[in-house]
Amino acid sequence: MVDTGKIDTASHPLAVTGVTRLIARYATPSIIAMLVGALYNIVDQIFIGHDVGMLGNAATNVAFPLATICMSAALLLGIGGAANFNLEMGRGNGERAGRIAANAFSFMMIFGVAIFIAVRFALEPMLIAFGATDDVLPYALRYTSITSLGIPFMIAALGGTHLIRADGSPRYSMLCNLTGAGLNIILNSFFMFGLGMGIAGAAWGTAISQFVSWLLVARYVIRYKSVRLSPRFFVPNIRILATISALGAGSCFNQLAMSCVQVTLNNVLRHYGATSIYGSNIPLAAAGIISKVNMIYLSIVIGLAQGGQPIIGFNYGARRYGRVRRTFTIIVCAATGISFVAFANFQLFPKEIISVFGEGSAEYYHFVERYFRIFLFMTLVNGIQPVTANFFTSIGKATRGLFMSLTRQIIFLLPLVIIFPRIWGVDGVMYAGPVADLAAFMLAAVFLRKESGDMKKLEDAQSSSAR
Repeated sequence: MVDTGKIDTASHPLAVTGVTRLIARYATPSIIAMLVGALYNIVDQIFIGHDVGMLGNAATNVAFPLATICMSAALLLGIGGAANFNLEMGRGNGERAGRIAANAFSFMMIFGVAIFIAVRFALEPMLIAFGATDDVLPYALRYTSITSLGIPFMIAALGGTHLIRADGSPRYSMLCNLTGAGLNIILNSFFMFGLGMGIAGAAWGTAISQFVSWLLVARYVIRYKSVRLSPRFFVPNIRILATISALGAGSCFNQLAMSCVQVTLNNVLRHYGATSIYGSNIPLAAAGIISKVNMIYLSIVIGLAQGGQPIIGFNYGARRYGRVRRTFTIIVCAATGISFVAFANFQLFPKEIISVFGEGSAEYYHFVERYFRIFLFMTLVNGIQPVTANFFTSIGKATRGLFMSLTRQIIFLLPLVIIFPRIWGVDGVMYAGPVADLAAFMLAAVFLRKESGDMKKLEDAQSSSAR
């Protein structure tokens, strides 16, 4: 265990273990962590869809932007804290790394409590702003008033698993996430179907399982293994928060952008759906299902990218640029393979996927199938943009990471979601997706080519000076 001073980077496992083996070790728990965050909402939607029906599905969609906001706080502090921790460890600064990890966890709880208080004061206006119709609002209020109790624990649990992986314990971080996900399924089933609590049962199951995950994370953090976290390290420090936020901003703003787009999307669908044959509630329910199914795919890709963060961050800090480039190349290839599988499923089996979330009318199935195939048509290249954004964050280039995080959601998709429906009505929302995806991919490719060339020059310069 390291207390202070310099550490030996040459013999560190992140510097000597095979890159493929490291990616498998770190990416698997990271993917599970992201999937668990997605499954908390998806499991609720499946149970609620079968028990309550289409209005229940629409209610969870309306509540979804709040979950995304909480995820953004978890990633701001979790990714930012982990990235800075690994960079400082790669540079040999043990005490500095410990202060960053401890402060990241403290601010997770502070942010969680602050968001909880804000939600409780403005719950109904918030849900209306998120797109709730008169029919959907009662269900959304009942669900969110309960799930909001778990906000501080959700943020600290999800963010804390990144700190645990950065400390070299990916299996324990996986345990924390799997425990929460498994308990959520059990409690949802018991509360909804055993006790007949309806949508409130799903909400209580989610809140309780998030608290249990938090207990497991907190137990580990106070016993951090590679650096001793003194109690004084946990005292909030604004300067350390700024350092953490600089590298966590990319992932954070990507989630906030998703929330912003989701809110805009809900309101556009509510408005233009009312003028179509579908009405407002069918597009709201359909968009909720599709965004959460797509989130499963994106969770795998983002989890893969985040799993490479300790490897890339440590080796970049230690100036081992060859390992950085090899790690990134493997991650890009894996993300592309995952994207191909997701694309095939979205195009070939939309009705089968939709049926998992309950039954609906003929108009409902017609809208959802078209939405699936058109909106997610460019899934084949969707993995490159989040991988690129995470890469720049991992090497300490926060500004580029932030910009890449915003390209698809804010710079391309948001304006198109507003403009296209003016031309094609509710169908315009569908066409906005693939156009934004293609534009984001092309921009990411340009940035990657330049960065790869820059690192190759640094690697060549090192080889020349070593001769």
